[in-house]
Amino acid sequence: MTTYLADAAENLTVVGPSATFTYRRFGPTGGTPLVLLNRVRGTLDWWDPELLDYLAAEQDVIVFDNVGTGYTTGTPRDSVESLADGTVEFIKALGLTQVDLLGWTLGGTVAQHITRTRPDLVRRLVVAAANPGGTVPGAPEPDPKVWTTMTKSEVTGDDLVFLFFPETDTGRAAGHAHLARVATRLATGLPEVSEAATMGQISAIAKDAAIPFEQVRADLESISQPVLYATGMQDVMITPLASYTAVQHLPHATLVAYSDAGHAFLFQHAKDFAAQVTAFLAD
Repeated sequence: MTTYLADAAENLTVVGPSATFTYRRFGPTGGTPLVLLNRVRGTLDWWDPELLDYLAAEQDVIVFDNVGTGYTTGTPRDSVESLADGTVEFIKALGLTQVDLLGWTLGGTVAQHITRTRPDLVRRLVVAAANPGGTVPGAPEPDPKVWTTMTKSEVTGDDLVFLFFPETDTGRAAGHAHLARVATRLATGLPEVSEAATMGQISAIAKDAAIPFEQVRADLESISQPVLYATGMQDVMITPLASYTAVQHLPHATLVAYSDAGHAFLFQHAKDFAAQVTAFLAD
C-alpha cells in the first residue's frame, strides 16, 4: 500500500474576520504558494493525496476549506462572488501578498473570478474542469442524470465514479482507485459538507450559469495573467467545449485535454497533470 506525505499533513488554523479557516500546507517554501480551490461538496479530506504529493514535490501547496464548509467555521456562501471573498479572506489571513491558484470545477470558476477582480493577488491561474461562466454557446444539453445525481442528499462512491470518470473499464478502475486513495482521510470520520453549504454551492453554480455569455467573454478578455485550462474529453458534468471556448477569449492561455478522462482527469492522470502544472508555474 502506497504511503502519501499529504496524508500525514496536520490541520492548521488561521482566523479571519468571518471564520476560523482550517488548512493544510506542504512542500518547499520560498516561492509563490499554490492555493487549491475545491469542488461542490469537497473538503480537505477529498483532495487526492497522490496529486498533492506530485504538486508538493516542487511547490508550496495549500489546501483549505472555505467559509462554512468542512472544518472551517462561519456561514456558508451561496455565490461565486462570496466564495471568492472567502478565499481572499483566507489568503490575506495567512499574510500572503501573491499566490498562484488552482481551482477544480466550481473552485475553478471561483479562482477565475478572483484572478479577474484581484489581479494584484494572483500571479498565475490553473483552471481544471470548470465552466468559465454563463452558458457556453453551442454547448450540448447535459445528461439529466448528472444533475439528479449531483443534487442527491447523499452521494455514494458509485455516484462519484459516474460523475467524475468515464463509463469505461479503465475509467471505472481509475475512479475506484481514487476513492481508495482518499479513504485514509475519510475513514477518520471528520467533518463533511453540511446541507446548507451544499445548497449554497449549488445555488452559486445556478447564479453563475445565468450570466450572459457576452459578459463572460468580456470578463475573460480582461484577465492578463497566464492561464492554464485543462479538461477531460469525456467529462459528463462540464462539456470540454467550455474550456475550449474560454481559451479563445483569454489573452494568455494554454489548453490541455485528456482524451480518456472525465471531470476528475487530474486524479486519473495525477503525475502528468502535476508535471503540466509545475512546468506552467515555473515558466
